[in-house]
Amino acid sequence: MKEEKRIEEDVKVPKIEEKVVKQTKVEEQKEVFVHLLMAKKLLSQGEYDGSLGENQKVLSLSGNNPPGDEALFNTGLIYSHYGNPKKDYKRSLEFFQKLLADYPQSPLIEQAKIWMGVLQVIEESKKVDIEIEQKKKELSR
Repeated sequence: MKEEKRIEEDVKVPKIEEKVVKQTKVEEQKEVFVHLLMAKKLLSQGEYDGSLGENQKVLSLSGNNPPGDEALFNTGLIYSHYGNPKKDYKRSLEFFQKLLADYPQSPLIEQAKIWMGVLQVIEESKKVDIEIEQKKKELSR
C-alpha cells in the first residue's frame, strides 16, 4: 500500500515538472514576440537604434528558431532604411546573408534575396561613382 502511494507520487512529480517547463516555454515565447512587436513599432516610428536593440533581444532569446529569422530580416531592413542616419548597406547585406545561412526554410528567404540583389547593385554603383570621381581628378591635373 505504501509502495503504491509512493509510485503514484513519483508519477505526479514529473507531470508537475512537465507542466512547469511547458508554462515557462510559453512565457518565453510571449516575451520573444513582445520584443518583436516592439521592434516593429520602433522601426515604424523611426527609432532605429531602439528597434535594433529589440531585434537583438529576439535573436538572443530565440536561438536559431523562429522568429529569429524575422529579427534578422528586420535588422537587415533597418541598416538599409533610407531614413536611418546610420544606414550601412554592407551591414544590411550581412544580416540578409545570415538569414539565408541560418534559416534556409524561412518564408522570408525570397524577400531577403531580392534585398541582397538591390543592395549589391547599390554597392557596385558606389564603386563606379568613386572610380569616375578619381578619373575626373586625374583628367583635371
